[in-house]
Amino acid sequence: MTEARTDEEPADLTASERRMWEAYRTGSVCDLSARAADRDDPHAEHVWGPERSVRARVVARLLLHGPPPVPGRVASLKLRGVRISGRLELSGGAVAPYVELQSCRFDSEIQLSEARFGTLRLINCAIPRLEAARLHTEGDLHLPRCRVARGIRLTDAQIGTDLLVSQAVVQRDNKGRSIAADGMSVAQDLQGELLETYGEVSLRGAKVGVSMNLRGARLRNPYGRFALNAPQLTVERTLYLTSIALDYAAYGGSSTPPYGLGPTPTRGRRAQHFECRGGLRLDDGRFGDAIDFYGARFTLTPEQEISLRRIQTPEFRFVGERPEQGRVVVSGAKVVKLVDTSTSWPGPGGLSIEGFVYENLAPRGHFPLSRRLEWVAAATPEYSPEPYERLAAVLRASGEDQDAREVLLAKQRRRRATLPPGPKAWGYLQDWTVVYGYRPGRAALWMAVLWAAGALLFSQLHPPAIKEDEHPQWSAALYALDLLLPVIDLGQQGQWKLEGGWQWGAAGLVVMGWILATTVAAGASRLLRRG
Repeated sequence: MTEARTDEEPADLTASERRMWEAYRTGSVCDLSARAADRDDPHAEHVWGPERSVRARVVARLLLHGPPPVPGRVASLKLRGVRISGRLELSGGAVAPYVELQSCRFDSEIQLSEARFGTLRLINCAIPRLEAARLHTEGDLHLPRCRVARGIRLTDAQIGTDLLVSQAVVQRDNKGRSIAADGMSVAQDLQGELLETYGEVSLRGAKVGVSMNLRGARLRNPYGRFALNAPQLTVERTLYLTSIALDYAAYGGSSTPPYGLGPTPTRGRRAQHFECRGGLRLDDGRFGDAIDFYGARFTLTPEQEISLRRIQTPEFRFVGERPEQGRVVVSGAKVVKLVDTSTSWPGPGGLSIEGFVYENLAPRGHFPLSRRLEWVAAATPEYSPEPYERLAAVLRASGEDQDAREVLLAKQRRRRATLPPGPKAWGYLQDWTVVYGYRPGRAALWMAVLWAAGALLFSQLHPPAIKEDEHPQWSAALYALDLLLPVIDLGQQGQWKLEGGWQWGAAGLVVMGWILATTVAAGASRLLRRG
């Protein structure tokens, strides 16, 4: 049962606590800082004495059962340069006043599990640990530039507007996680620019109502498999895992940090890369606008992955740096536009695109077809037709018919390597003669060459007719053409008696005619199907 607010000031308050009590009633800032940069840094080792200290239980009393405001003012807790001694315990409580603490130092962890706040801002504070599972805020939760020694827990938390952790430095807890926020819901933006973490960032099943921004963040987890573990993450707009331009205005003295420190940099601007030292998992994620990896840098072990299995997004911008080790897996992903560079993908054995569906290609920079074919080959250490067919379909849909044929030809040549000796030899013959029918003009050229050779060959022959009184006039050119064309009857074949080597020559022309005619027909049928 919540106690009624009282105007009575506790008798055991210290001088600093009394200042805080009075500032709370007027909504003003209780500033206990020493006005010296080297002494006011909450992350430095300098000791803050009792003149700058307030007890955590007094802070809790103010927030949960504080006095009424001075008439005409709004009660709120605003502290600057204050040391909070003891553990701040607000679990399960309902905190109505606005709370903002700047450059403060906590001696022990903050307990906010299942608490309810309006807006909570902790700016540039030193925090041993933040325990806030199932926290509910109507407004923002801000933790910019804070340093947290043993992790942040926001499991199943509900943030009413924005979550801001930009420039925070978060170490790991006893389970190896720096930020544990599985099932968290953020109604608007999640801003984590220049964030530094030293353990797993776990966002399994989290939901972000607008955009999630980790520009310039450095996620490191040398202790486990993943630096960012966020399967089934939902972001209604864009997920930014990109570089950040560094020529932005600093925070200054504003108590409310700006949203978004800087944009994704353009060429030539000073930038800090998004760095991920450890695996990244976004399996089954849904992203309403895009996933952006511009300038991203990954450092993986051979066993770690950038796992993007079954993600869905209209635009996938994979334009970061090529990881030297590990794998990139986009198997089963579905995107509309694939934006990439020829240097962003790993080589053979480091890529898997089985079942990867994309509808448009929008490469940045020079990405020739030969490199695109190398991309497919790197992703298929064992032959699989589907990636080749997907690439050919996308090229054909964009009007690149010639490139699409080259892709399908590469598929046939890759398939040939898997065949037993007999079919493999037949494949080599088809490739050498008619290029598997993907270049019908070559088949027609071979037809013309063989016709000329046959006409020249048979011009030296005057064979006897099979029926002396019923035969056409002998024509070497028509006879050679009649042998080459397997369907059309020109009235020469079957009318003349050939013996010895001439029979083998005629049989060779018949066989080559069937092969070439079939190839031409197959090429024509492909053209008709595309039409």
